[in-house]
Formats: sequence, structure tokens, C-alpha cells
Amino acid sequence: MKKFLCVMISVIMLCGVFGGSMASAKSDYTIVSPYEDVVWSGDNAWGAYRGVLHSHTTWSDADEDLPTMVKEYYSLGYDFLANSDHAVTGVEWNKKPELVFPYWYQYFLGKKMSVLTDEEYGAITSGAYNNRGYGMTCITGANELNHLTLSKNHVNGYFLPAGVGNGFAGYYTGSNKMNLLGRVGENEAGIENALRFVEDNGGLSHINHPGDVLDSNRHPEVVTDPDTISFYGNLLLKYQSCLGIEVLNEVNTVTRYDRVLWDQLLMHCLPYGRTVIGFSNTDAHSLLNCDSSFSVFMMKENTQEEVKKTMQTGAFFCVSKCLPGNDFYEIGPKEDIDVRGKGIPYPMFNSVKVNGHKVSVTVENAEEIQWIANGKVIMKSRVGSDPIVLDLDAVKGSEDFRYIRAEISGEGGICLTQALVIDDGTQPLTFRAEEHKPGFAEKLLMFLRGTKLYNIIVEIYRAVR
Repeated sequence: MKKFLCVMISVIMLCGVFGGSMASAKSDYTIVSPYEDVVWSGDNAWGAYRGVLHSHTTWSDADEDLPTMVKEYYSLGYDFLANSDHAVTGVEWNKKPELVFPYWYQYFLGKKMSVLTDEEYGAITSGAYNNRGYGMTCITGANELNHLTLSKNHVNGYFLPAGVGNGFAGYYTGSNKMNLLGRVGENEAGIENALRFVEDNGGLSHINHPGDVLDSNRHPEVVTDPDTISFYGNLLLKYQSCLGIEVLNEVNTVTRYDRVLWDQLLMHCLPYGRTVIGFSNTDAHSLLNCDSSFSVFMMKENTQEEVKKTMQTGAFFCVSKCLPGNDFYEIGPKEDIDVRGKGIPYPMFNSVKVNGHKVSVTVENAEEIQWIANGKVIMKSRVGSDPIVLDLDAVKGSEDFRYIRAEISGEGGICLTQALVIDDGTQPLTFRAEEHKPGFAEKLLMFLRGTKLYNIIVEIYRAVR
């Protein structure tokens, strides 16, 4: 009996040790923040630079010419701007980009296709223009890579060499050549061709306004559909130069659920050690929307090199002054927001800091904060005194979180952090593209959907209907 009791006690103690170790290991994790290196205050504090990486002019399909658009952004106080006309790779604002067919139609509409004078360019980039006192950085090499495509397979390429990508219509076989066989450049094929084109040419990219492609404004359930998540998620895993997706775009009428898709893609990609960065852009074709959605980059200085670096690290915030209410998913806002052109200060994070399992933020111009993890709102509260602290040890189920992120809202709009990743030490999975190749039937369907003929038939059907 004594031996039996000793054995049983030993077993119970061992179970307690191993059980405790397992529980401890499961809850032992590190919060990895894209803002970890940011210096928030003091003599060496980084600047908060407001900018846009996706905008248009009459060099493609916008209503206003380049000088008018640049001066509008400048007058609104922007710090940097990338002009990314459709199939036109951006150059310095005092140089003429290539005139690409068929955008000469702008001449027949009485539009100007012009550039800044050398004097204007120098004054705007230095801050001397209208005595603003600080310059606006010109980001070159940007291009929205969808030329004469009927589907909305839009990808923005960045830091492309001069002239590379002009006239890109989604047909790509490598070595900057267009694939004339089959004209496969629409829909899914067009998106992947653009991503591969940018990667082959040493640039960076993000996928533009996926909700516009998915028609998720009318069919919100599509952003949580496994096929949608696999398609976009596997592209992000396959092309490392693709940094993420636009989560806020212009006035967000067709993209109101793109933040929900973002959460789903984070869940898909993080097990592979790959985060998904969210971008926010005006996509402006008119002056009104120059004050819609944009980003605030935390940088040591306002240069093109720092912008490129920050795009990759994710040390920035996404802001929108215009966002329709979300009546399908729990991620708000519930009421419409539209304060474009009203001069109301937008909500902003003044710091994001991690201490163990706690995240503390300081904010301004905000009335409400919500914390999101694994696609769910885990906490929501009114903004009180700073700092606002989220203690994950006090949140049920936090040991299963893959990431957390925060959204603040106020009278002046909404502001989002990037994802703060939960690293529990698990070895990332290895993504093998060959394991995710479509079968013959799926390949055939993608090929047909990628042809111009298919999309012409679809557009005729829609018009008749």
C-alpha cells in the first residue's frame, strides 16, 4: 500500500509539473509591434508625416491635372505624395510622364495634361511655395497596374524604374514582355501578373481596394469566404514584395468591409510568419477626395527612402474621414462618417507601447477605442485619460490570439494601428506555392476569366440586365 501511494503521489506531482509547464508555455508569448523602434517623444522624437501613396491625374483618368492635384495636397498639409496613374509610372512632378494610349482622350474633353514648372517643383518640395515652411516629398516609381482592363484587378506598384510598367495591361510572361497569347490579364490572372511584374522589377506592391473587385458592398459575406481568403492570402505568401492590401480607400463606399478581409488574411498568413500590412489612400480622381483616406507615417525624416522603409516595417497608421456605417459585421462604425473638407482634427495615436502582455496607447481627438484580435472585437470603451492599457492576461482566450490591433474613432474620422503580432515561439509553417497550384478545371476557369472576350461578354450581359 505504501509503495502504491508513493507511485500515485509521484504521478500526480509529475502531472502537475508537466501540466503547469504546458499551461505556462501556452501563455508565454511576446507581442511584436511594428512601432517598437519609434521614438515617440524627446529631442530625437520621430515625426508623424501625413501622406498618400495612391492618387491620380489627367495623365490617366482623373478630372484634374497634375499641378492642380499636387497643389491641393500641398495646401491640405500633406507631407508626401505618390502619383500612381493607371499604367503610367510616376516621375518627378516637373517631368512629363509617358503619354499612354488612350488617355489622350483627355485632350478632347478639354483637360490639361501638364506638369509643374521647375520653380514650382522646387518650392513645393522645399516648403517655400506659399510660405508653408515644410516641403512635400515626391515619391516616384508608383503605378496602378491595370491598363484597359474591364475587371477591377488593381495593384499598385512602387519604386519601379523609370518607364517600367507604362502601358501594363496585365499580360505578363516575364522579362517585361506582354503575353499576347490568350490576352490573359483580367480578374485573378491580372492580379497575379501585376504582383509578379513588380517583384521581377525590384519594386514593392499592395493590392488595391479588394472590396471593389469582390463587390463586397452588396455581398459582405464574400470577405469571409474561404475561397476569397485563400486566393488573396496565398498571393501574399507567394509574393514577398506584396506588402498587404488597402483597408481604407477614398470614401469607402465599395470597400467598407475590407478591414474584415484584412483580419481574415492576417489569420491566414501569420502561421507562416507573414504579416499583412494595411494601407489607406485617397485614390483621388477629384479635388474633393484629396481629404478622404490617407496614412500617417512615423519616420526619422521625410524622404523617399524613409517612406519605403516604413511601408515595409508597418510603422504607420491608417486614417479615413469618410466611412459608411457597418451594419453586417461587428467592426464599426455603426453610423456613417463624412467630414471631408470640414477641417475637423482627425483621431490619432500619439504612442503605441508594449510592456510584457500589456499594450498601452495614447491618443488625441478620439472618443472611442476598440481592440480587435483574430477578427473579433475583444474590448470597446470610451476614451478617458491616457494612457489606455490593454492587459491581455485579463482577456479570456488571449492565449489563442495571433494578433491584436486597435481602432479609434471620433468626430474627425477613424484611425487604425497595424497588427501587433503574438509570437508564442511556434516554428512558422513553410509555404510551398507548388502545393497550392489550382487543378485543371480551376486553371481553365481562371484562363477564361482572364481573357478580354470573357469580360466583354460579362459587361454586355450586365448592361442588358
